Amino acid sequence: MNVEFWGAAQTVTGSMHLVHYQGKKILLDCGLYQGRRREAFERNRDFPFQGSEIDAVILSHAHIDHSGNLPSLVRSGFKGPIYSTSAARDLAVYLLLDSAKIQQSDVKYVNRKRKKQNKKPFTPLYEQEHAVAAIKKFRTIDYEETFEPLPGVKCRFHVAGHMLGAAIVELDLDQESQPPFKLVFSGDIGRPHMPILKDPVTIPGANMIIMEATYGNRLHPKGGDAKQMLLDAALSVYQGGGKLIIPAFSVGRTQEIVYRLNLLAEDGELPRMKVFVDSPLAVNATNVFREHVECYDDEMVERILTEEDEDPLAFNDLYYVRSAEMSKAINQLKEPCVVISASGMCESGRILHHLKNNIEKPETIIMFTGYQAPHTLGRILLDQSLDIVKIFGQPYEVRAQVRRLESSSGHADQAELLTWAKSMAEAGDVKKVALVHCEMDGAEPFKELLEQNGIGPVIIPERGQTVPMA
Repeated sequence: MNVEFWGAAQTVTGSMHLVHYQGKKILLDCGLYQGRRREAFERNRDFPFQGSEIDAVILSHAHIDHSGNLPSLVRSGFKGPIYSTSAARDLAVYLLLDSAKIQQSDVKYVNRKRKKQNKKPFTPLYEQEHAVAAIKKFRTIDYEETFEPLPGVKCRFHVAGHMLGAAIVELDLDQESQPPFKLVFSGDIGRPHMPILKDPVTIPGANMIIMEATYGNRLHPKGGDAKQMLLDAALSVYQGGGKLIIPAFSVGRTQEIVYRLNLLAEDGELPRMKVFVDSPLAVNATNVFREHVECYDDEMVERILTEEDEDPLAFNDLYYVRSAEMSKAINQLKEPCVVISASGMCESGRILHHLKNNIEKPETIIMFTGYQAPHTLGRILLDQSLDIVKIFGQPYEVRAQVRRLESSSGHADQAELLTWAKSMAEAGDVKKVALVHCEMDGAEPFKELLEQNGIGPVIIPERGQTVPMA
């Protein structure tokens, strides 16, 4: 029994871990790697194995860096089932179709340039037909329900608290005369006491943990009030006649921001100005959120029961935008407003148009709400490392104010990760921890911290490294 680490190994994107068990192979996640465009395309296209070799896929959650390369896996010959929670599957439908659309659109744009240069055209990583083929392979499982993805393997999903439908994956691997070996894959671990979703749970009896450590070197600011930060930014653009532009992931972060703005609107604190959720994917995702009450925490349920409109994801002056025409009209609007748009790392989508039209205006506030991968436009803007950036190939001077919405991350910070790891160690017989979904500057200090607390040994696997479980 061993695990090969093929994604999110010493990096934060492209989650993909291959479990070998009695001649069979289970793939934990199959995400898109995000980074420099050429490197990302090549890594996502060139699997280190054939899809036909994989017997089953277990998906921790629907975020594209965990699910987005499933169509490529199917395209390369995968015939087996994909297991996920019901909410994760419903979100993955929209995310995968949207991803395919982006793949085709990006290649079309690049090929126009290559044609002028008499270069061979590229083909998309995958197309919508491959996304549909992947969607057909989903098998949904409720939280805490035991299922057998392979003979001798029992699996359960547990609440991860990271996003709607996100799961911590528990695998019990039969060892004949010995007790089953328990492998736990954390997926992405959410934060306790965050809005909308239930808190992450502890699984007893773990022998090995594959654990995310995105913020293994960072503490989220204590006392940071995300709702107040949103209000301060909204008041600033309202008084200055600007726009508050919020790049946000369509699934999870957008709904959390809308929820906080809803609280401000319900309390009469939010100034009367239009708020746009400008992302067809976010609109679809929000509808999925409304259908999965089983994932809600008590506070969210209480808001549904007590609000007059029974919808914490809607309020006066909030507009969900689907059409391209309405999206373009937002940029012609001369009054202050809030625009929440994708992609969250500013690499594609409608957010680029809003940035292009507003980034050179000092009255604009750009507020980032989540992790920005290295080399993305979002990371460059957040780090304020360049005074001039390129959008659609054209240079723009960065005159807008850039802020970070603290206390809004969907990932546990160092202290919260340590608390979860301690609870896992106390409830089990942990012999090994593999840190994934992290850059080295986050992984190394967290490795030391775990081992100082008697948890380990801890490894930080490289891409392609094979690690024995026992």
